[in-house]
Amino acid sequence: MTRCPCEDDVLGRIRPTPEERAYIRAIGQRLIEAVERSGMAKAMMVGSVARDTFVRGDRDLDVFMLFDPALSREDLQEQGLSLARRIAEEFGATWREKYAEHPYLNATIDSLDIDLVPCYAVPSATEIKSAVDRTPFHTRYILSHIDNYADDVLLCKQFAKAGGVYGSDHMTEGFSGYLCEVLTIYYGGFHALLEAAARWRPGETIDLEQHGRKEFTDPLVVIDPVDPERNVAAALSLSRMFEFSELARGYLAEPSIAFFCRPASPALTAEVFARLLAARGTHLFSMTFATPDYTPDTVVPQLRKSAESVRELLERSGFAANRIDVCMEKERCMLLFELMAAGAPAMRRHIGPPLSARENAEKFLAKYVGEEVFAGPYVEDGRYVVEVPRQFTRAVDLLRSKILFEVALGKHVRRSMKQGWAVKAGAECWDEEFAGFLSEFLGRSSPLARIKRVTGR
Repeated sequence: MTRCPCEDDVLGRIRPTPEERAYIRAIGQRLIEAVERSGMAKAMMVGSVARDTFVRGDRDLDVFMLFDPALSREDLQEQGLSLARRIAEEFGATWREKYAEHPYLNATIDSLDIDLVPCYAVPSATEIKSAVDRTPFHTRYILSHIDNYADDVLLCKQFAKAGGVYGSDHMTEGFSGYLCEVLTIYYGGFHALLEAAARWRPGETIDLEQHGRKEFTDPLVVIDPVDPERNVAAALSLSRMFEFSELARGYLAEPSIAFFCRPASPALTAEVFARLLAARGTHLFSMTFATPDYTPDTVVPQLRKSAESVRELLERSGFAANRIDVCMEKERCMLLFELMAAGAPAMRRHIGPPLSARENAEKFLAKYVGEEVFAGPYVEDGRYVVEVPRQFTRAVDLLRSKILFEVALGKHVRRSMKQGWAVKAGAECWDEEFAGFLSEFLGRSSPLARIKRVTGR
């Protein structure tokens, strides 16, 4: 199908130059040869560089070192890291160990960000011994099915990046590069994907190879072409799925280069933040504590779990929440709560059992007759009700209390908070380390709403 003029313009900006492609591939080939000279493992480039679906300027190169599946996990880690260090030193690289399911090496070589990842050379993706073993099969599959869709994949990736829905990390919960590739191939191009996405409903299921044999409950189900028991879209949240759908509808109605560009949004100043917050009339509270020494994929889900547990505690205690959010920075993490009220009456109603449940009703009566209460127990619509003193009449006191440790906090979050946490209220929540996060929280809007405001359409 004929491309929109704006798409040709975008491709001219994001398609890798022949020189860039050749340079990165040459480095990759040298690394492969170095690995295989060792006699310890085979090697291959994986990811978007290997598949020619990387956006110009992306300087990431993944080289997987494929070891004999007979090796134990401990030997794979030991030999894999040892070989990776030797390769990095041979290339005069700066490097550091990183951890996913098992350790790998991240190195900077000739200005490229390179991951040297040990994995098992398993015969098929259904026989993997670790999650990374599947990646080489992804690369082989896309290379054999990409046909003439490389430009369509680039458009899809840039469209998702500009829309803020690209990335399968736990903070973004969006579209991975591999998911963009599979969707583009399945639908037969960028435009066909957008037309389908505009009609998506929760539970949409795509099975390119018609081999799925497991039920999924995720918002979007894309059966991995190389593994019938895996959903490629498992990390995608319902919100990101429909933000992409919203963007697709907007673009099909009125194509514009604005859908491929995300202009920098400067953070608010402390003064503007305070003014906007005052205009809202709500009550903002932040909790900050030291960032646990684990990867974002480990910490962020625990931040979300912890924030949701604290929200439930706040609401049970009479403090209704409008929105909550979390942020992980290098030094500290923040849990953010916007409440509709900062205080609550000293009295709260506690509804007891129906009197028809005689045993429970008698226990309830006996308990509260002996306690200091404002009123009750009394009978209302066949149930006991008692009006009791509230433990916390100010949200800030609850957030500063150790009662937080009675709710379901993430393991690493709990451990960090045991060392101490700080609670700020209102304009005092402003923190330079979290300036971008706080600014986006107050200015939250859907991707299409943002584009319409920018373009005035």
